[in-house]
Amino acid sequence: MNNSYESVMARKNEIMRKSVGIDFDKFETGHISFNYEALLKEGNLSLDIIKEIQQNNGVGGTPLKECKNITALARKVAKPGYGARIFIKDEALNDSGSFKARRASISCYQAKKLGFKGVIAATSGNYGAAVASQAAKYGLKCIIVQECYDSLGVGQPEIIEKARACEAYGAEVIQLSVGPELFYKFLLLLEETGYFNASLYTPYGIMGIETLGKELIDDCLKLTGKEPDMVVCTNAGGGNLTGTARGIKKTTDKPITIVGASVNLKGLHMADDLDFNKKSFTTGHTGFGLPFIINPDRSDVPRSSARPLRYIDRYVTVNQGEVFFITEALAVLEGIERGPAGNTSLAAAFSLSQELKEDQIIIVQETEYTSAGKHHQAQLSFARENGICIYFGDPQDEIPGKSIVLPKAINMIKAIDLDLDSIRKKYLQNQFLKSNIICQTDINYLVEETNTSRDFVITELKKYNVKVED
Repeated sequence: MNNSYESVMARKNEIMRKSVGIDFDKFETGHISFNYEALLKEGNLSLDIIKEIQQNNGVGGTPLKECKNITALARKVAKPGYGARIFIKDEALNDSGSFKARRASISCYQAKKLGFKGVIAATSGNYGAAVASQAAKYGLKCIIVQECYDSLGVGQPEIIEKARACEAYGAEVIQLSVGPELFYKFLLLLEETGYFNASLYTPYGIMGIETLGKELIDDCLKLTGKEPDMVVCTNAGGGNLTGTARGIKKTTDKPITIVGASVNLKGLHMADDLDFNKKSFTTGHTGFGLPFIINPDRSDVPRSSARPLRYIDRYVTVNQGEVFFITEALAVLEGIERGPAGNTSLAAAFSLSQELKEDQIIIVQETEYTSAGKHHQAQLSFARENGICIYFGDPQDEIPGKSIVLPKAINMIKAIDLDLDSIRKKYLQNQFLKSNIICQTDINYLVEETNTSRDFVITELKKYNVKVED
């Protein structure tokens, strides 16, 4: 076959379909819509079955821990009577060290069930280790493709750390420089090996996290006698928030506020060679969070099962310095040393807890392990080596790619709300660019996708001269 870049890209949809064992075409319903809930039923796996699969493979059942000292600190700067109890779901205690083990467990289960000999994942972070760990349990071969280096051969310490973890689990790791070659090489490997695409964005990648949403509710009820008022999820590609929210909704009818939190990396381009090593977070940041929330089908499957706009109530950002600071605080005040990326939601929760009353509960949905290159001190050292100015001051003065500002006072940690309606409008714009004519099924789909109203969608489509079929 012709393996030029252009030829491989031209057959990408067919490659992706074969590699996950799903005929995505059968879910298409209109000009731009598809049957999302039907896709999420693919595999016919109930929450109870998923829980059993995970329990048999070192995943799930992680403890919910109250951060009493961090809560007390938040109350010192909150107005009287405010400062919700802060809990963390300690997902670092999964076998591979992060919540991504939940996603990998169902992907590897499905790969084995369908008769695939191996799995492939394109990832620079925790998911690679999770897939490698679960593949080892199922006796599957595993290849992890990483975007690791800039053009000078300088690698992100966190990504290099993850390569070591993947190799320890027996995976083959292929490291590439930043740019379009990652997706090309990934597709080529899927085609050449015939391995299963353990994508983060298949139904299996979302199903696995639904158990986390259920556990959050069940654990909170056991520890406190009531359900949480707010759950904060670190947001990148959107699957983390989507799966957690779906699990929560399957477990309780109580309206629980779902908050997405991302590190603010405004101004840095994730695929730019010069910017690649100017960022101190490889995931959980706006460089992934915003592009994927307004255009979820940009992923490595024809239709992504990660649709955060359907579930998100608030979307906030925190700055790098705030996350590094709260990472240190978690270790010093609670005796729990965890990786910075997972603490994005903890930094946000520290701020958001001050909006809630003392008898309310806010849960940080996940933590991640830390070690060597993943440690916040390693990240700060790497930033300094790359010319990033690090100092104590007002985090709102931080300029991604130029500075990291650690808060000089604890009350300076502030979660900043993004305008969700503006994000929804941008999402709709991307949809309307796909077709200048839509049907009623499409309109109903867009209402569900944006979690808004028919009037909201109709108002936007008129701006783009989109015609609606009778």
